[in-house]
Amino acid sequence: QASGRQPRDSSLKGQDDHPVRYVTWDEALAYAQWHGFRLPTEAEWEKAARGTDGREWPWGNEWDAARTNSAESALERTTLVGLYPAGASPYGALDMAGNVSEWCSDWRVDDYYAVSPARNPTGPLTGLERVARGGEFDADRDWVRCAARGWGAQHSNSIRMGFRVVA
Repeated sequence: QASGRQPRDSSLKGQDDHPVRYVTWDEALAYAQWHGFRLPTEAEWEKAARGTDGREWPWGNEWDAARTNSAESALERTTLVGLYPAGASPYGALDMAGNVSEWCSDWRVDDYYAVSPARNPTGPLTGLERVARGGEFDADRDWVRCAARGWGAQHSNSIRMGFRVVA
């Protein structure tokens, strides 16, 4: 492991096909860099999730609980990565809604997009918390929308927080 730490929760054993969770932003960044990757910007994450047509959820504008692991599924836990292929984004990215929230490289600043570049914003240079996108297994349909924003202290972790990387 790039972070050099062991899983905090023994209940995670045998769940290698589930998303990585209990990971801080710093640990996610270290892992990405160790493999020559990086964390996506918030804008990259959102485009990968909703495409160019501004979808409400990765699969379209009509809610369908069968396409994601959210509160409506009532599973109350993570599921296998890729278990919901019908919920893929226009780019084929899986699990962009539900399962776990995903750390992005951006700092959270509420009014950043009012003053950011219109194309390819890279996020604010400073802030107090890091952005997370995607919603998690116990978030309702409003919080797993492509445009929903979450955040957390970069040194915090939880069973609800994971990440994906960009090459």
